[in-house]
Amino acid sequence: MDKKEWYLEYEIHRNRPGLLGDVASLLGMLGINIVTINGVDNERRGMLLLTDDDAQIERLLAIVKTMDNITLTKLREPKLSDRLAVRHGRYIERDADDKKTFRFIRDELGLLVDFMAELFKQDGHKLVGIRGMPRVGKSESIVASSVCANKRWLFVSSTLLKQTVRSQLAEEEFSDDHIFVIDGIVSTRRSSERHWELLRRVMRMPVTKVVEHPDVFVQGTEYRLEDFDYIIELRNTHDEEIVYEVTQPDLSSFDF
Repeated sequence: MDKKEWYLEYEIHRNRPGLLGDVASLLGMLGINIVTINGVDNERRGMLLLTDDDAQIERLLAIVKTMDNITLTKLREPKLSDRLAVRHGRYIERDADDKKTFRFIRDELGLLVDFMAELFKQDGHKLVGIRGMPRVGKSESIVASSVCANKRWLFVSSTLLKQTVRSQLAEEEFSDDHIFVIDGIVSTRRSSERHWELLRRVMRMPVTKVVEHPDVFVQGTEYRLEDFDYIIELRNTHDEEIVYEVTQPDLSSFDF
């Protein structure tokens, strides 16, 4: 039988010495391998496990229910959020009402880059929006994530180095090896019809597109927030308000 990965997470009620050793010993006796282990919260610990037989997990579940010091909180096939939680020692903050919205602060750029890189590695269409104030690290994070995912980044519109609006691409640039990056403010506030022809072609391609300032982008286009697969919010601090009025670029010099 092929080996299967599981994500195990438990809450600790009394963190006595040797508790982790007891759990590890139990897994060893059941023939379950520990791939990775880390704290994912102040009182929680997460593990990636590898098993040969689902019966091993059933026996583990029955035994853990009898343990007084811990409570099992998750036992499932690992999601992307589980893998990142174990890797970084904390979960990504997610909007309670809008499950496709993920929140980060600037101190969590490493976690953000890792998260986006995992998204970029996936094949096919993916539309990602990223909100944030100027100079918070949006474009830099996209570039770093592209590098981690072994992809090339291509700015269709941008203000990273200078204000740029592309009106054409070389044929070799229309490749699924690229991450196409669009600045929603630049594209909607100052662009030509040729730029929009290019933009619509890119949007139809089954590739990953990242739109900075997605709220402004949908105000000036036929696209909607519902079209986005993921929305990422990046702030300097947890309580920072993202205000788009002050993010409008100086439109005096563009490279068409």
